[in-house]
Amino acid sequence: MEKPISTQNPTQYNQTYIWLISLTAALGGFLFGFDWVVIGGAKPFYEPYFNITSPADQGWGTSSALIGCMLGAILCILLSDKLGRKRLLIFSGFLFSLSALGTALAETFWAFNAYRIIGGVAMGIALNLSPLYIAEISPPEKRGMFVTINQLLVMIGVLLAQLTNWQISLLDTDLAENATFEMIAASWSGQFGWRWMFGAEIIPAILFFGLMFLVPESARWLVKNKEEKKARKVLERIGGEYYAANSIAEIHSTLSKGELGKVNFKDLLKRPVPKLIGIGVFLAFLQQWSGLNVVIYYAADIFQAAGYNLKQMMLNIVVIGGVMVLSVFITLFTVDRFGRKKLLLIGTGAMAILYALIGYSFQVDQGGWVIVLLVLTNVMFYSFTLAPLLWVVLSEIFPTLIRGAAISIGALAHWVGNFTLTFSFPTIKSNLGWANNFWLYGLICFVGFVVIYFILPETKGKSLEQLEKEFGE
Repeated sequence: MEKPISTQNPTQYNQTYIWLISLTAALGGFLFGFDWVVIGGAKPFYEPYFNITSPADQGWGTSSALIGCMLGAILCILLSDKLGRKRLLIFSGFLFSLSALGTALAETFWAFNAYRIIGGVAMGIALNLSPLYIAEISPPEKRGMFVTINQLLVMIGVLLAQLTNWQISLLDTDLAENATFEMIAASWSGQFGWRWMFGAEIIPAILFFGLMFLVPESARWLVKNKEEKKARKVLERIGGEYYAANSIAEIHSTLSKGELGKVNFKDLLKRPVPKLIGIGVFLAFLQQWSGLNVVIYYAADIFQAAGYNLKQMMLNIVVIGGVMVLSVFITLFTVDRFGRKKLLLIGTGAMAILYALIGYSFQVDQGGWVIVLLVLTNVMFYSFTLAPLLWVVLSEIFPTLIRGAAISIGALAHWVGNFTLTFSFPTIKSNLGWANNFWLYGLICFVGFVVIYFILPETKGKSLEQLEKEFGE
């Protein structure tokens, strides 16, 4: 019996090739990150343009793209195991391009949200399939790091969107620091600046669309769909003939001949898949209801409540993006060393404490730099734990046969959690107040810590086929 690939010397891998195709796929994550947060910096300007004043309309403008994200996740449930990862990622690149152009040119709030929803479909596909694709082409002992590359690109997209928003806002030199709603509506930023914020995304979107034609399909998907010759060619280029033969043998060991080329959704009900889906759904909701997306989407409102003016708020938002990018490097160097579970426990525990302190600061009207420091520390812990590790775990725990559909269910839960959090926040905040709102998120993080401690299995350092056999047992 051949020895498992986890013992193979990693220097035998074609690292350059793996990095190139991983970075190309991770451009989907970059576009997700850009599209995810560009709304936050544009919010103070497009709301006056469309005369958005009610909490319901504010919540809809901020969260409408998340409806598209849910549709994108559903599309992946139905098609990712049938059509493959590559085709859907190419399609998402097209939708990103269309959304960027349409949102930038929108003249009505209806059209604005329609194009945001189209972009949301692209986000739902990219955030789902980019980490899955990378996981399926990565060597097992480096899989955590390579999947985290996608999250690094997400955070770089976040930072670039925030930098773009900030720089565009600075172009409007006539806009007063304490401008009123009406003054912003009549300004260059209120009429045109926010359009450039959304339109800037079209350049990386077209790049992603074109480059995805050049990468191979996932070898594991190819084997499952009776295209073993193509799969062998991909795997040989990644790690040589021995690696290809061993990998294909492992993939076949988890599939019967009758299952090749088939997608049977009844397999989602076979043991232990429902339990694994339950773990994935819980982690997806935890990642969202941990509250960090409120900090991202409503950063301007949070910093305004802490006593900052418009231009100071825009700069603080950029600092958040910088912290998010730097934090992911912690994950890159620790995820395959310490494992997924330990990092998630560190993150949820620290966030529960920090939310308690943020809530107390609002309770006693301690604003200014104290709020900023606590928020940035909270962002740091989220960014190297919950943010990237949800997708690492989801890409690892499901069987090959229905991995695309199963991870898409987790992604759908992610977007449902994101939408319910984002849409309800203005109403919850107005009823509970800032302090109670943050204490609620702290309680959710504490519950997450307890569940992860007792239920989540460790997955580091094992091939996807090894994990499938262990969970099956």
